[in-house]
Amino acid sequence: MKQPKQDANRREFLKTASAAAATAVACPYIITSSALGAGDRPPASDRIVMAGIGIGNQGSGDQGAYLGHGEVQYVAVCDVRPVKREAAKERVNKRYKNSDCKVYGDFREVLARGDIDAVHVATPDHWHAIVVIEACRHGKDVYCQKPETRTIREGRLMVEAARRYGRVVSGGSQRVMDDYGGVAARCWSGELGKIKEIFVDCGGPSVLCNLPGETVPATGEDAGIDWDMWLGPAPWAPFNHFRCSGSFNIDGKSSWRSFNDYSGGGMTDWGAHKFGGAMFAGDVRDQGPLEVIPPDGKDHKYLTYVFANGLRLYHSPGHKGSPEDKGGVDPIGTPGEKLPPKTLPQYKGTGGIYGDFLACVKSREKPFRDIEFAHRTATVCHLGNIAYELKRPLKWDAVKEEFPGDDEANRYLDRAKREPWTLS
Repeated sequence: MKQPKQDANRREFLKTASAAAATAVACPYIITSSALGAGDRPPASDRIVMAGIGIGNQGSGDQGAYLGHGEVQYVAVCDVRPVKREAAKERVNKRYKNSDCKVYGDFREVLARGDIDAVHVATPDHWHAIVVIEACRHGKDVYCQKPETRTIREGRLMVEAARRYGRVVSGGSQRVMDDYGGVAARCWSGELGKIKEIFVDCGGPSVLCNLPGETVPATGEDAGIDWDMWLGPAPWAPFNHFRCSGSFNIDGKSSWRSFNDYSGGGMTDWGAHKFGGAMFAGDVRDQGPLEVIPPDGKDHKYLTYVFANGLRLYHSPGHKGSPEDKGGVDPIGTPGEKLPPKTLPQYKGTGGIYGDFLACVKSREKPFRDIEFAHRTATVCHLGNIAYELKRPLKWDAVKEEFPGDDEANRYLDRAKREPWTLS
């Protein structure tokens, strides 16, 4: 896709416009209390202008969170479903008591707007990389829902785009801190000694989708859906409500989260949270494993990841946790050993992961779930799916991000994309 010339800085434009207005005498003007800031609303020059891309189940929740932050000026929504985007528009207009929110069916129209500073992205997983990279190219900061990538190569390209264009890109794995921050705190405190193993209980790989075609309905949430745009880079397939359902179920039949063309299944969907929490606890969130070993019924009961520092992560559905287990992330330390404590990273700003992103948009710091960390977590999930598929141990070069000398495994690093959607 052609990279457009970046628009002039919005706030510099506002300063220039204000200076010009000060010299004009042709007509009077009024500065409203909203423009100057009132109550929890900072002045317009200090606000972060935001839009939402993918505004269904999780996207709606993200929208509500950002609407609750006074420093945000929310101006646009984008979704391939007219019903979803109209409902999202009404939420924005109700919040601001006006009718200013714009709606779009194509994310590129949102990114072309020079007044938008940041976007939150909650499309299906197969769209994440394209939208995030294009947003970076258009000078937008990005909050992207988990799992942030569909393939390993996509993740590295997302990191490179964030760095090349100087953008703040945060992954949306809020449970890494909110659910498993306490586990990480115990591990980083040194009280458990050296962490040798961490058991991770989450779902497995995605499955093929063979649902029959249906007629796009005239009513309901799917009415008027732009089906070709929903599919985007995924292989062509007939419309079916369950194929594109945003349900959080991962039962192999009733949500895109279950299907291989769009997601890595429970392994990536919940794995983004739980492996993210485990890697945070084990202090390897900026690394990758050396080896991935699938269960063999003998020496390896669970899928096993071996890291350079000796840590072993296990994908362990059904594992009976220790007293340290919190929601399926169970660290095993060294009994009787204590280590010096380390300072645990925290969110910046206020308001959880959303406030962390907004604070970093203003400070230009890396957020708690910086895209590098999110990519490393997603990579572990993808590596697990590849090992399950190939049913054999895999060596992994976490620097080059490839399987050394293993052409068969390297074919799984990325997926073909349907024209005209490409990444480069």
